[in-house]
Amino acid sequence: MGGFTYDEVGAVGRIEELPPPGYHLFRVRTRIGDGPSVLSAAGEAVLGWRMHRAMGVRMDATAERAAPGVRVVVGLGIGRCRIHAPCEVVWTVREPHRIGFAYGTLPGHPERGEESFVVEREADGAVWLSVTAFSRAASWYMRAAGPLGRALQRAYARWCGVTLRRLTRADMTRSAASGASLAPASPGYRVDGSKGDN
Repeated sequence: MGGFTYDEVGAVGRIEELPPPGYHLFRVRTRIGDGPSVLSAAGEAVLGWRMHRAMGVRMDATAERAAPGVRVVVGLGIGRCRIHAPCEVVWTVREPHRIGFAYGTLPGHPERGEESFVVEREADGAVWLSVTAFSRAASWYMRAAGPLGRALQRAYARWCGVTLRRLTRADMTRSAASGASLAPASPGYRVDGSKGDN
């Protein structure tokens, strides 16, 4: 597959610096629910590729969970119309109030750039999925799509949120019915995946 197709590896984690010159930026936030159990359930669905797979997206990954260095080929579409988008996870985060990952594009991806999927619990207890990306076209068909391609990216990000909310509600309902509780996210990891001190 080769290395990343862009120079700004890891930049999507530094929102105040986005977008790098020459890229388009978008950020879509969707409310998932409230409380630490919702954060934990939603975070697990993101890190374990469940959110993507529940959307009908094919995720051929080198590991069962997102982690730095894991490669994944994202498959969108059906049959001969399927687009294959190779990526590599550049960072993961698992903190008391944030869980998620970002991946960057590899050769063969129709775009260049990075995208993150982060579940966050705010001070009021509300849990949100934020999908953030900076990208530019790398293939003729994405260049030809122009603004339509960017609109489809935003629609995909909104679909991620709707799907994650549905999955999390189902998990919470099953958990309540069985009398079990979903453990809150465990602290101690920074954005780069290294062990933290907190």
